[in-house]
Amino acid sequence: MPAVLILSSFVASSRVGGGAQSMVLARLGLEPILVPTVQFGRHPGWGAPGGKPAEAETMAAMLQGVDAQGHMGRLAAVITGYFASADQVAVAARALDTARAASPQALIVVDPVMGDDGAGLYVREPVAAAIEASLIPRADVIAPNAWELGRLTDRAIDGVAAAVDAARALQRPVLVSSVPAGDDLATLYVDAADAWLATHARRRTAPKGTGDLLTALFTAARITGRRPREALAVAAGGVAEAVARAAEQDELPVTAFPARLGRSRRVTIARL
Repeated sequence: MPAVLILSSFVASSRVGGGAQSMVLARLGLEPILVPTVQFGRHPGWGAPGGKPAEAETMAAMLQGVDAQGHMGRLAAVITGYFASADQVAVAARALDTARAASPQALIVVDPVMGDDGAGLYVREPVAAAIEASLIPRADVIAPNAWELGRLTDRAIDGVAAAVDAARALQRPVLVSSVPAGDDLATLYVDAADAWLATHARRRTAPKGTGDLLTALFTAARITGRRPREALAVAAGGVAEAVARAAEQDELPVTAFPARLGRSRRVTIARL
């Protein structure tokens, strides 16, 4: 069974971050290995979350145990997400190097969790700087939202064309979400050769965790043999279906997570 190492948050009652990604990957028949960066009771957006960040030394020790058990040599992918400190990012960077050496075929997907439109930067500046300096250069795929793409490239992402240009400036394949596309929202996959666009209807509200779900679904699709266009289609479609099934709840319930990678009529795919 393919294994995916996740370096991100664990939030007990909110379906976000690495905890949510672990759940959806397991539903898809993949084996998640979660090394948490924080252990919270609920999403901080609801108030005091309970719990605390993991010590960087604890993360490093957990990763040593994962490696000692032989799991670094059987990875199909690594996903990085939320970090609470620059020290954690340094641990993650070393883990990516270890994973790359032990599993050269593993897909390294970096979701540069830094902020969002409206909220702005919601991690501390040293954390954002560390992600940009230490994780982005190690990525096979970068998975920002539009605001984070703008932060990484120092550009305004005001539409699809701007997103494509900014993504290509990173000189790595990019999966970018929440891009304005007229009355719709878009998710794009952009690499040096191609750019693919997935559009879906803009909803009045969106649950928390959709970006984490998108990254997990795209990663699962790629490591199970889908080409980028198809991976974009099933990932964006899976998120659209999950959001619709959540029926305007504030968070995605586990029952809304896809249990298979399939196409959705809620999403339109086009080549740019």
